[in-house]
Amino acid sequence: MSASLKRLITSPVVITTVAFLLRMGFFFHSHQIIHNTVRDNLPFGYELGAVARSIAAGHGFSSPLRWFDTGPTAWFGPIYPYLTAGVFKIFGIYSYSSYLVLQVLNCAFSALACIPIYLAAKRSFGNGVGACAGWLWVILPTAVLFPLQWIWDTSLSALWMALLFYATLRVKETSRTSAWIGYGALWAVGALINPSLVSVLPALGIWLVLQLRKRALPWLRVVTVGALFFFAGIAPWTIRNYVVFHKFIPLRSNFGLELWLGNNADTVDNDSWAQHPNDDLSEGLKYKQLGETAYMDQKLHEAIAYMRANPGHDAQLVYHRFVSTWLGTWDPIQDYWASATFFVRLIESTNVLYSLLVLLGALFASRSGNSDLIPYVAVLFFFPLVFYFTHASLRYRFPMDPVMTMLAANGIFSVGSFLAAQSRKLRGPTLASRLSS
Repeated sequence: MSASLKRLITSPVVITTVAFLLRMGFFFHSHQIIHNTVRDNLPFGYELGAVARSIAAGHGFSSPLRWFDTGPTAWFGPIYPYLTAGVFKIFGIYSYSSYLVLQVLNCAFSALACIPIYLAAKRSFGNGVGACAGWLWVILPTAVLFPLQWIWDTSLSALWMALLFYATLRVKETSRTSAWIGYGALWAVGALINPSLVSVLPALGIWLVLQLRKRALPWLRVVTVGALFFFAGIAPWTIRNYVVFHKFIPLRSNFGLELWLGNNADTVDNDSWAQHPNDDLSEGLKYKQLGETAYMDQKLHEAIAYMRANPGHDAQLVYHRFVSTWLGTWDPIQDYWASATFFVRLIESTNVLYSLLVLLGALFASRSGNSDLIPYVAVLFFFPLVFYFTHASLRYRFPMDPVMTMLAANGIFSVGSFLAAQSRKLRGPTLASRLSS
């Protein structure tokens, strides 16, 4: 391979550009006209879009239901709703122009994830795996199609998880205060984009402390500085929630509802989506009458009571969600293949191979004694844990897909290297080596 071609295909700028063009090509090929008023329709007519509408209309961070105004909310972290509200303010609430702008932004967020994916995989496994990971993200069906399905923080969350992971691999080797200030601030922004990202912070933090101690670097001061900037970053939002709700809500408030949707008498396999207060008017009225915090507390108590009374059913639900998270479906392959659309077939059938490659990548990394394996495993273990008990989907898992892509690329590269080595052994010594001997 010529040096210029090699530089081209291993350039993160080239990889990112191709990723963005591919996503935009799919977008303009497949999108449908969205009328000016879409409150009752996806992609942005549900909770997040409703909160953004309220902000843009001057009513503040409130009213996540499409039925009626319900007052202040902490249903989401604030960053993406405010971003959406800014677009609404400029281009119109629920307008077609806003739809176009937000979809382009989502495509950009998904494409930009190529850069930290490339850099993190390169740092852990080498330049070849880094380039392979970047190109795998370019064509990964979920990474191409998910940005086009919802006006949600999904793609931005995936980008931020990739940034956080790369930053984690970087700061393990430094005790510079400025680096740890940036690391803490990066986590604060991530928490305000999607609080689920914080689920992996304790494990990664412990790993970083051990790495710093292993290198005989002073860890207590820098870790403390990083933690202080993290808490300082989320403090304004936490204080706002306490002032508004008179209750300690660090990041968001809707865990009780999510747990109840996945654990009640009407839950089948994954959740009881038809009982969501944005789909069930009676639940919406109950939410409005009780207020957000009382409603969420009630649902939490109902969910816990059901789980205690029905441990067998709950265990079955956890199993289904575990399978759904890693294989994309809990149904037999022939069942969803018979009825699913082409894109659903593509995503779910590809996901089985994808998960297998992730496993292979982790096994090869373990076999080679790669010291970076622990943070990869930590993300894959801790991030989806809450979804096993609430409700699962590939969309919920998507923020950790960049980390999975790095391992999958290592699996592809390692298998390729192994097969190449076996092929050389089978061919035996070359003619030149035989003549020289």
